[in-house]
Amino acid sequence: MLDNKLLHTKADRQTRESLIGKLVLDYGFIYRDVIGESRCSRPIDMLCVGNRDKQVLFCGAFHGMEWITSLLLIKFLDELCFTVMTGRSMCGVRIGTFLNQRGLAVIPCVNPDGVEIQINGAESAGYYEQLVRQASGGDTSHWQSNAAGVDLNHNFSANWEKLKRLELDSGIKSAAPTRYGGEFAESEPESRTIASYCRTGNITHALAFHSQGEEIYWNFGNYCDSEALKMARIMAFSSGYTISEPEGLAVGGGFKDWFEEKFKRPAFTIEVGKGTNPLPIEDFDAIYKKIREMLILAIIL
Repeated sequence: MLDNKLLHTKADRQTRESLIGKLVLDYGFIYRDVIGESRCSRPIDMLCVGNRDKQVLFCGAFHGMEWITSLLLIKFLDELCFTVMTGRSMCGVRIGTFLNQRGLAVIPCVNPDGVEIQINGAESAGYYEQLVRQASGGDTSHWQSNAAGVDLNHNFSANWEKLKRLELDSGIKSAAPTRYGGEFAESEPESRTIASYCRTGNITHALAFHSQGEEIYWNFGNYCDSEALKMARIMAFSSGYTISEPEGLAVGGGFKDWFEEKFKRPAFTIEVGKGTNPLPIEDFDAIYKKIREMLILAIIL
């Protein structure tokens, strides 16, 4: 299993590469693919286990400050694969047998540039360094966007026109550390990568992991499917999280919203942990313990 010390390290590209490389080495049944690249040509990794013709999708680190979500997904995948390899159960579930029916696809880090910028500074943005310095005012500690200053969770087409009006009303007109949705939906390579993968038609439902708040968002617009609500309630009960509805600039433009609107299938935003982003790595174990059962249930529901 993975080195616990490495799991308690800020999740920049070097850390993720070490962890993912160890996963693939330890578990020969993991399928790894680079499904796209960021603005700065950093790889967007996808890791799959089980049935690849029918999958649940877990995505993390849409935002630079929320890199802890990528570590949580990698930790979960490690424990899941160890359980499968040893024939054990996890949270009372024989998950290995179920994965033959419905697999799991994990994209640990949707926004590798944003994470790198938040952890290591504007110089990590390469060609976009000056843009990042200007947009951040020289302080990248609260950077959420990608290297071009686009908030990836505002870059999907759901409720696009309304979201752009809200951005303008808030004075957000160009590249920014957060909440600028870009010139048009899916303008960014990272957003297009995730959307393209979902358009394969293999995804039964999707979970997008953010921080913080210990909340679960499940519906959007006219999408209020009773099965999705049932799933949200089960996940909330198992984790102690609260089912909530976003407000203001948090409504629309997001991956979850787009997935529900586009495919009429369940999707959920999971806001892990509580506190101030970036959540301290010291909270990692407590956060993981609280969501572990929820993640298993999210696969089999």
